[in-house]
Order: sequence, then C-alpha cells, then structure tokens
Amino acid sequence: MITATYHKYILNFKQASGTSRGVLRTKETWFIILNENGKLGYGECGLFRGLSADDTPDYEEKLKWFCENINLGLEVLLFKAIRFPSIQFGLEQAFLSLKSENSFELFPSDFTKSKENIFINGLIWMGDKDFMKNQIKEKLSAGFTCIKMKIGAIDFETEINLLKSIRKEFSSKEIELRVDANGAFTSSNALEKLERLSELEMHSIEQPIKQGQWQEMASLCEKTPLPIALDEELIGVFSTEEKERCIETIKPQYIILKPSLVGGFKGSNEWIAIAKKHNADNWITSALESNVGLNAIAQYTHTLNNPLPQGLGTGSLFTNNFESPLEVLNGSLGYNNNKKWNFKL
Repeated sequence: MITATYHKYILNFKQASGTSRGVLRTKETWFIILNENGKLGYGECGLFRGLSADDTPDYEEKLKWFCENINLGLEVLLFKAIRFPSIQFGLEQAFLSLKSENSFELFPSDFTKSKENIFINGLIWMGDKDFMKNQIKEKLSAGFTCIKMKIGAIDFETEINLLKSIRKEFSSKEIELRVDANGAFTSSNALEKLERLSELEMHSIEQPIKQGQWQEMASLCEKTPLPIALDEELIGVFSTEEKERCIETIKPQYIILKPSLVGGFKGSNEWIAIAKKHNADNWITSALESNVGLNAIAQYTHTLNNPLPQGLGTGSLFTNNFESPLEVLNGSLGYNNNKKWNFKL
C-alpha cells in the first residue's frame, strides 16, 4: 500500500530575473512524496504560474485528489492528469524514485555514475545593457560555448548591438548564439527582425511571436532565414491528434521541451516522436524547478543521446535550493557523486 503527501515550497531567486513576462523574484513549486513501507519516493510538480497550462485556482485541490488516489497506479493517474502536465511529471518522478535503489537516481547511466556530462547553454537574463553584458562575460569566462539570450524586453537595437559585440570577438564556430523572444515580436515585424538576427549567424530563435497563431507561425517557419524553435507553442496542447496538427501545420525547425510544462517524460517522448516525423529536431529545457526536478530532467535528457546543447543550467539561481550532486563546469552539467543530496522541506 502506497501513501502520498504533497508539499508547497517557495524558491527564492538570488537576484531578480527578467523575462518578457516581467521580473521573477520567487518561484512556487510543489512536491509529491510517496511512502511504501518506509521506502520514500520524491517527485517535483514544477508549476509555473502565468505560464503552465495547469495554473488553475484548484491546483492544490487536484494535487490532494491525486495523493488520496495514489493507489490507482501510475498509468491511470497520468491519464486522469492529462490537463495537469506538472502533476504528471511529479507523479512519474515519484514512482520512479520509489522503485529505485537510490531515491534520486531515476535513470541510472554514465551521467549518474559521474562519467559523462551534458553539454548545456549559458542563459542570459533580460535587464539593462550593462547587466546583460556582464552576464555574457561571466558565461564566456565560465567556459560556455553556447549562449542563450532572452530578448524582447529592452530596445531591439540595444539587443542587436549586444549580440554584435559577441560576434566581433567570437565567430559562430567558437560561440553558438541562441535567442529566446518569448513571443515578444509581432507577426508584422517578426520576419524583418529574424533577417537582422540571421546576419549574426544565430543558431536559432525560440518563439518569435506569441503562441496560438499557427498560420502566422507556419508562414514565418517557411520564410525564415533563421531556424525557429517552438517553446510556449507546445504548452496546453494535450491530445496526440492536436500535437500532430500543431507540428504538421507549423513545420518548425526545432521544438523545445520543458517536461514540467508538456506532461513529463511521456509527454516529451510523444512530442519528440511527432517532431521527428516532420524533420524537426529538439532539445530539453528545465523550467525553474528546484534541483529535484532538474535532476530528473537531466537524467532523462542523458538517455536521449541528443548532441545539441540542452537548457539545464538553472540550478544555481536560487538561495534556498536543495544541495545535490548536480554541478555546472565548463559549459556542461555533471553529476558529482562525491556530493550528497540534502532534501529537506
């Protein structure tokens, strides 16, 4: 017999982090803890207020229901949680954790054995020019060869100049540049902006226009001089048929998967399979989870053997994150088995 409890936890940012949706100072997250005869299993439901499809007033009530009905089994629970992707992700982790010898080793591999690292991008948060420039310098000196810059909150000319300043020093062979617009462009000005960005030999741009404009996005993906990656576009698309229609209509060059927002490992696998059918590649990104969720995402990502830089460098953003073996070194995420977990709520 399995019993389940849930717990809310507020993560505090070390410094306010700017996105096109505003400035983040805290991040709410939830944990499911399973208990089977004293053996514990942990899962993080990475709810992202204002972004998650399951950001609903009855979220806690739903979580309570799933905990009370935990003995229905994972498959039934995942089906019932179809409109609550962060809960699906938390349940998947918790059941894997319960079955594993080590509660935090969900996918044993050369990654968890400290033998292989995952290549990741360095994330540049929005802010004024100096703040962004300093972050870029820090990431380059920390050994990152792929930089992802969030754009769309300050003046586009300033952002272009910042990107130009990187390109003056580093060619596209030395530093890969990705930009994330978080839907900040309009369908009328997006193509012109993409053309200007492409002159700087960018790798790709995430979500140039707001989600839900499938025809406009399809037109952009067809004409773009710069590969487009869908991100927010995948949020709130639940059925297999709807996912097929989304990718078939838009025909993006890439999709970006945040397991907390797209239904965990199962949801991510489904998107990857559909995208591959339509010649779209992918990478995985965390969505400001604590180290518990980040750990699960990283271990899953390693199983995919995807050589592209992944978006998993968010573990050091919080003052009250949980100590874990995860560490970022020379632009990659590793699992240092000399470090121990300290998960206390």
